[in-house]
Amino acid sequence: MSEAIDYTARELLSDGSQIEIRALRREDEADMLAAVGKTSAQSLQRRFFVMKRHFSDKERTFFLDVDFKNHVAIVALADEAGRKVIVGGGRYIVFEPGRAEMAFVVIDTWQGRGVGSILMRHLVKIASDTGLNELTAEVLPENAAMIKVFRKFGFSPAPRRDPQTLHLVRKLP
Repeated sequence: MSEAIDYTARELLSDGSQIEIRALRREDEADMLAAVGKTSAQSLQRRFFVMKRHFSDKERTFFLDVDFKNHVAIVALADEAGRKVIVGGGRYIVFEPGRAEMAFVVIDTWQGRGVGSILMRHLVKIASDTGLNELTAEVLPENAAMIKVFRKFGFSPAPRRDPQTLHLVRKLP
């Protein structure tokens, strides 16, 4: 999807802060790793389901090797000290024709300000525009804030594959 490669939008948060939503770029690696460094161990564990602080070369390649067809990733950027920095990100990965799994992370100082909801809205739109039929997500049951965001966007619980996670599904029009 060539449009997703150039995807960009400006959004206003409820506190008046402005963020930019745009496609993840290969040159974002250092900023992505800096954002991970600003994210608490608990938030990273809720995203990756394991304690995670560092990524292998293979993992970094995977997260940055986005084709905007089967692997779509967007980031939220905000101004901090006069420089744009990544404050959150979301992605989906197609795991079978018409179906993709989503995941998000927002650095702790930006949580609770609507960044996750904005990322969700943009990814759902991209997924719908590309003709996907269904989005899924695996969320830890204790991640109440993320579950609330998924439910706000029409995701509902479905039979679990893993008893340790909540499996959420949303059909797309």
